[in-house]
Amino acid sequence: MSLALDARQRAMLLEMGVRVWQPEAPDAHAEDARGASPPSQDKITAVASSAGTEPTASSSPQADAVAPPRMPSRPPAPTKVAELVSGIAGMDWPTLTETVRQCQACAMCLGRRTPVLAPPPQPTACDWLVLSDPPDEMEERAGRPFVEEAGQLLDNMLCAVGVKRWDQAASASLSAAERAYLTPVLKCRPALMRAPDATELSTCAHFLRREIALTQPKVILAMGRFAMQLLLSETPPEQARLPLGKLRGQVWRFADVPVVVTYPPVFLLRNGVDKARAWADLCQARAVASSASSDMATR
Repeated sequence: MSLALDARQRAMLLEMGVRVWQPEAPDAHAEDARGASPPSQDKITAVASSAGTEPTASSSPQADAVAPPRMPSRPPAPTKVAELVSGIAGMDWPTLTETVRQCQACAMCLGRRTPVLAPPPQPTACDWLVLSDPPDEMEERAGRPFVEEAGQLLDNMLCAVGVKRWDQAASASLSAAERAYLTPVLKCRPALMRAPDATELSTCAHFLRREIALTQPKVILAMGRFAMQLLLSETPPEQARLPLGKLRGQVWRFADVPVVVTYPPVFLLRNGVDKARAWADLCQARAVASSASSDMATR
């Protein structure tokens, strides 16, 4: 009896301290290809005729076989931790994106399917940067933060203050004041779900600082406990340990950018009574961004 374990499951067992060895399973598709006989020319002609087409003289079973669509190449799920690469502070968007894609700098990468990052192809000014908690399964599958119902709610909240999430197709006509760049505080969802520690947050913060430098936001909206924990890491510890509700209504700073703390959309979906408080937070963030823009214009 053998266990069919994929890379994600092996990473989960490794994270739990369980080491499993087994030979690689044979490629079932290859076995089927070796055992199956090629279709006859008569069958090919019949299929083509039923579709209203005629096979060409050069047609062959091998040439006419429909190949499955090629998926974008994806690195195998990491199973070990390596050092953080150097030079992040000088990377452009394509280099930063590829570095995040290959990153194995903390244990949060173990068994991930794909990192969650949806950057512009080139430096794009966005007056708003919205920072979310670590990605969930739906966000990992989509490869971007704030999806499904939570994403729709956030889009509606931003639209209410005259802002839209950055989108390559829809954001070209928008000004920097109308664009919001969305990113998670951690780019990876590990195979074995757990809360990140302070070291893992600070490791991924190297990428966040570069994202800030490339987008030049006027305000950062922290949506969630771990987003808040990272952005308030430069404040006195006794303040950073306060619950999110007690950190609202104030303007903090991270990387010399104003920070406004509010509830994440997933929380608001379950607690509708707090939407009014979140609206007040968005109005505060809009005022902070407008004030920063005015200050820069008068310099």
